[in-house]
Amino acid sequence: MTPTLPSALHPSPTPWLAWLCLASSMALVGSYVGLSKVLIGVFPIFLLAGLRFGIATVAMAGWVRRSATEAPLAPRQRALLFLESFFGNFLFSICMLFGVGLSSAVAAGVIMAGIPAAVALLSRVFLRERIAPRVAWGIAFGVCGIALVSLSKHASSAAASSVLGNLLLVGAVLCEATYVVIGKKLTGNMSPKRISALINLWGLALVAPLALWQARGFDFAAVAPASWWLLLFYSIAASMVTVWLWMTGLARVPASSAGIFTVLLPVSAAAVGVFYLGEPFSAAQGGAFALALAGVVLATWPERSSAQR
Repeated sequence: MTPTLPSALHPSPTPWLAWLCLASSMALVGSYVGLSKVLIGVFPIFLLAGLRFGIATVAMAGWVRRSATEAPLAPRQRALLFLESFFGNFLFSICMLFGVGLSSAVAAGVIMAGIPAAVALLSRVFLRERIAPRVAWGIAFGVCGIALVSLSKHASSAAASSVLGNLLLVGAVLCEATYVVIGKKLTGNMSPKRISALINLWGLALVAPLALWQARGFDFAAVAPASWWLLLFYSIAASMVTVWLWMTGLARVPASSAGIFTVLLPVSAAAVGVFYLGEPFSAAQGGAFALALAGVVLATWPERSSAQR
């Protein structure tokens, strides 16, 4: 029988598939964030959120049931599911949408660039994850890149920012970071599909009263068919596909490293603005994107094993 080699000679395989899931999730989030600007012009914010969660609930109905291999939910897991939805779905949406409305675009881009750093900090405090120097540099690259693209894009037309708007955007950053950290705890005991379905149900329950209040005076017949199709894409992507992709990747990657991939959110949103909404693209923006993506590469580049050193 072949002897087992020391574990140092057999490093864990590079989680390429997990990284692909994380990157795809954040890129998709960024795309629908960009497209949601169109939907906000059609639907009131709370009604839009309610329709999103409602459509996704129908689409994920088959994901709610517990599989034969999963244990019943413990009280702590139920609490984490509620908190995951409250911070990641409900509160994040409110802070982000209203914060952008009260603040300037410069402040929004720069503040949201702090998501990877916030994820790393909370991972260190609550998950006791060590932040490797290379991951720290990757976070710094990502923050600098997105800050640069925000400043280069909007510096010429920036207005005075509202203090309340900036505080709401900081709240959105902390909500997203909390979502990542709590999600890491949930993936150890539940399937990504069931997590996605259950936190979507909590999101629907939280926003339903406000959505129904705005729906009373809304003229649904005036909504164009193209807006309904865009709403369908937004609902499936935001509540179903992106969450499943994120939870699938997060199950195999430390939360602090996964946080690096959040830089793809504003990169993707800006790409939608350039290629779909016709916004201008400058050389400074290209350099900023390169910095952000370099941060991802730096944080995820496979380490050499001890045998190679």
